[in-house]
Amino acid sequence: MANEKNSNSEQIVVGLDIGTTKICAIVGKRNEFGKINILGFGKAMSDGVQRGVVNNIEKTVNAIRTAVEEAEKHSGIKVEVVHVGIAGEHVRSMQHKGIITLNNPDFEITHEDVARLHEDMFKIATQPGTEIIHVLPQEYTVDNQTSIIDPIGMSGVRLEGNFHIVTGQMTAANNIYKCVRRAGLEVAELILEPLASSAAVLTQEEKEAGVCLVDIGGGTTDIAVFENNIIRHTAVIPFGGNIVTEDIKQGCKVMKKHAELLKIQYGSALAEALNEDVIISIPGPRDRPAKEIHKSMLARIIQSRMEEILEFVLAEIKNSGYEDKLVAGIVVTGGGAQLQHMKQCVEYVTGIDTRIGLPGEHLASGLVDEVNFPMFATGTGLVIMGLESGEYEIAPATGKRELQQQAFGSNSKGGPKISFIHKVKNWFESTLTSTGDFIE
Repeated sequence: MANEKNSNSEQIVVGLDIGTTKICAIVGKRNEFGKINILGFGKAMSDGVQRGVVNNIEKTVNAIRTAVEEAEKHSGIKVEVVHVGIAGEHVRSMQHKGIITLNNPDFEITHEDVARLHEDMFKIATQPGTEIIHVLPQEYTVDNQTSIIDPIGMSGVRLEGNFHIVTGQMTAANNIYKCVRRAGLEVAELILEPLASSAAVLTQEEKEAGVCLVDIGGGTTDIAVFENNIIRHTAVIPFGGNIVTEDIKQGCKVMKKHAELLKIQYGSALAEALNEDVIISIPGPRDRPAKEIHKSMLARIIQSRMEEILEFVLAEIKNSGYEDKLVAGIVVTGGGAQLQHMKQCVEYVTGIDTRIGLPGEHLASGLVDEVNFPMFATGTGLVIMGLESGEYEIAPATGKRELQQQAFGSNSKGGPKISFIHKVKNWFESTLTSTGDFIE
């Protein structure tokens, strides 16, 4: 069953991307060469999510069921456990420093010491209604020695750590968890979507050199800056592809479904890059004549909005302090990256070298051609991160799935005993206990 280890020790993981425009389920496993075999995938329209936040439980549950059932049909595997992405304008990030004094007699830093420092980060005060999703280590200081990546085994009296801390609203996370549970699934992990996308489309060389990931989704644009193989900055911009569709709808005076088709089939992010001006005919409403739209006018509408979004992206890059350290430039992914001339538009606005990020580099076999698109980067990344964390295993005594104790979350070793997903699960179950609304 998905997310379990079979008799051949093959772990199968399911990534569930709950986005504003689509809900996608991808089933995968790692082969002997470390690449990902895509066993199946499913996709459904997302009508119950706005800007990454669930606003209609029933519609979201139905879409999750549709996507998962399609993935089960392709893969022939019964899906029970999923790794779910979380994003939305409620996600915030900040930098924080922690300090502990070593109390072991030989003053040698151990896993337990680093875990204690990470655990302290989960105790810092956050805004009311928010909880910490990820604690991402930047670098450590042992006594007065700075810029240490791995302090374990070193001798010292005082251990300091700089951390990038990501927070999110518990209500938003609880609604995601509720939808997945009502769809008959268990949540193994809630993962920040920019982290998942980066796992799918960025190389280790890019993360080492310095790179900015820009994931343009339907409702939001997610940003993650890496340097020296460490995540340095994350941000969520509350604009994405849907606002471009609305602009086309208003500017061309067409129905929303036609505006979306225009964007997908004929949309260009840079009007100057068009070689010729094509006239596109759109069927009018009942008993109304067809409407003719110039492709150049469509491109100008799209370019205007994309430039605005990219100005926000550039502002976040400058705010991160790493604008001059992005040796590997910008990698654009997500559904918005599929617009024609998107690479040129990003370079035009930011002045930074850019490429389009595809998840194909990490894929080996299976349905590679079907998912090797920027819009499936997050779902593929959730599979990759799920395989790295391996949260679920079969308990020998009971034969049932049980959560392993995780430490600092999805991409660290050791850490707090109660992770973000455990807090969401406890809150959800306490709500069910008080209301009596248990899910079978």
